Amino acid sequence: MKKVLFVTHNGRFLVQFELNDIRILQELGYEVHCATNFEGETMRTDAENTLKEHGVICHSIPIERSPLRWKENLKAYQELKSLLKKEHFAGVHCHTPMGGVVGRLAANTTHTAPVLYTAHGFHFYKGCPLKNRVIYQTAETFLARYTDAQITINQEDYAAAQKFPLRGKAYYVPGIGVDVQKIASVQVDRVAKRKELGIPEDAFAFLTVGELIPRKGHELLIRAFAKSNISGVQLLICGSGREKEHLTALIKELGISDRAHLLGFRNDIYELLKCADAFVFPSKQEGLPVALMEAMAAGLPCIASRIRGNVDLLPDSRYLFEASDECTLCQLMQDAVNGVQVDQECAQNKKALEQFDVKNVSECMKNIYMELLGEK
Repeated sequence: MKKVLFVTHNGRFLVQFELNDIRILQELGYEVHCATNFEGETMRTDAENTLKEHGVICHSIPIERSPLRWKENLKAYQELKSLLKKEHFAGVHCHTPMGGVVGRLAANTTHTAPVLYTAHGFHFYKGCPLKNRVIYQTAETFLARYTDAQITINQEDYAAAQKFPLRGKAYYVPGIGVDVQKIASVQVDRVAKRKELGIPEDAFAFLTVGELIPRKGHELLIRAFAKSNISGVQLLICGSGREKEHLTALIKELGISDRAHLLGFRNDIYELLKCADAFVFPSKQEGLPVALMEAMAAGLPCIASRIRGNVDLLPDSRYLFEASDECTLCQLMQDAVNGVQVDQECAQNKKALEQFDVKNVSECMKNIYMELLGEK
């Protein structure tokens, strides 16, 4: 049986974002393998078990997220070369920056092709720090010569990729897809769910979803929410991460502990979306955010930062703000509570989301795989 290898620095990434691509390749008759780092975290072990349940053959390769961990990544490169020589894969699909670096270098050394690399948001982007361009753009330009398919998921990245000296060519795919019908059909007892969350049945609830790290913009959101000072409004923040203590202290400092809630990591996001009244996404950097797509699919009005990815999803929205503009975010939250053009926004969102439906994305990826792997 022909085999394809996925390479990334984190097994959780494959579970969160790549199970659909894995399914497509399996349906095309390929045995799917993955080479990723399963060490050090319980959730990575859980990811390995989940991948195995989906028929994926797992290889633990110690790829590290940081390019500064060069000793570990050099070891990963050597181990990956050995794996490629042993298994004779029909193709390699790389994800995440260091997965892309280690995977493409190893594939080139072992003459393994074709090589696909999906950029889920280049680390160089409009307004990024200079060091990001020096490190990441330089690396991507160099590695392009070993890349047969550079897949991008937003228009800004697609434009950048077309300028690379690629061995193959650049492709645009509208994200990883979202199952619009599945999300729209979710039923939830709103009263019971709100009781479980400890928020009033009649409160207007803002929801945001994202890892608690600085680039997700949670501090700006909390400050804007506190400044808005609208009675009867609640803020629900879903996610875990290193900023939890800082954000908890900030909520207490601003005196909004009864209105702003850190809910931690959740497995019931679709239900929470159906219990909320509006979605806020204040991130500073994204590729094409799944969380925002899911909120759109749930029929919520969405307030979002005007950044790459968000503007692909909400091109005509009045509810966009500059990623550092606390005052405008505050005003937009007030507008949402007051229902300003909310119905129009939701109708626009529904129309805009059509191209990002998982059915369309799956067809795009199937065509790319068939083209690159010689199935056409």
